[in-house]
Amino acid sequence: MKNVILLVILFVFSLSIYTQSKPIHLEVKGKGKPILLIPGFTVPGDIWNPLVEKLEKNYECHIVTLAGFNGKAPIEFPWLPKINEALKNYIIKNNLQNTTIIGHSLGGTIATWLATKNDLKLSKIILIDALPASGALMILNYDPKKLVYKSYYNNKQLAMDKVAFEQTAIAMSKGMSLKAPAQEKIKNWILKSDRKTYVYGYTDYLKLDLREELKKITIPVSIIAASKPYGKEMATKTYKNQYKNLKNYDFMVAENSAHFIMLDKPEWFLKKIQTILSSKE
Repeated sequence: MKNVILLVILFVFSLSIYTQSKPIHLEVKGKGKPILLIPGFTVPGDIWNPLVEKLEKNYECHIVTLAGFNGKAPIEFPWLPKINEALKNYIIKNNLQNTTIIGHSLGGTIATWLATKNDLKLSKIILIDALPASGALMILNYDPKKLVYKSYYNNKQLAMDKVAFEQTAIAMSKGMSLKAPAQEKIKNWILKSDRKTYVYGYTDYLKLDLREELKKITIPVSIIAASKPYGKEMATKTYKNQYKNLKNYDFMVAENSAHFIMLDKPEWFLKKIQTILSSKE
């Protein structure tokens, strides 16, 4: 009987954690025109700190950290749809008219989703190594409907012990940056993430296909792509194919950089973002 009571208490406690958790966590710095900064998968909002230091004198920076990452409590699934709606509601609730959104990787995909919602009246979006349909690039015979939480691959990741998962994180990090200190950061962000959010949240990410929705975007878009690992020519071809339904956008490639451009080429990145912002005021 005691064991039954204990299980009920644990169930109610775990349920209350998910119920009370927030999909997004915001920190606001600076004053001026609003900018919403959305990080990539597993990445904390403080990755934007060097950029925020440059912008906060002229911009009100809204820095996002997503549920399940960087020690933030997880939420119920599906994860990504709740993230998207929470960000949309945050923009509306805080009356962030003419907001610029800067997003990296998943954050850029979310920014793209938000830009398809014309009622938000956004100013522009800046996408950093982000695609509207990452799953289509990564999965042969891509069909979002076939991507489910309960899959062999997902179950295998959930069942990994600490050592095996760390080896996976190390391998992942080495493909995302050319610099050892940055690879260490990326690895630690992965290890710090809630495991279910890491696994099921990534399934949500791969399911999202915004290629047709791109036709709805009417605001300015700037895209910065990484040249590594496939080279500038292949990167350009990939982005041209994925964004073919987007009428107008500025496109540039960060030479000699992997996925985390802000860590591989920090000075170049800071200057480029500031140039994009000033040229589109």
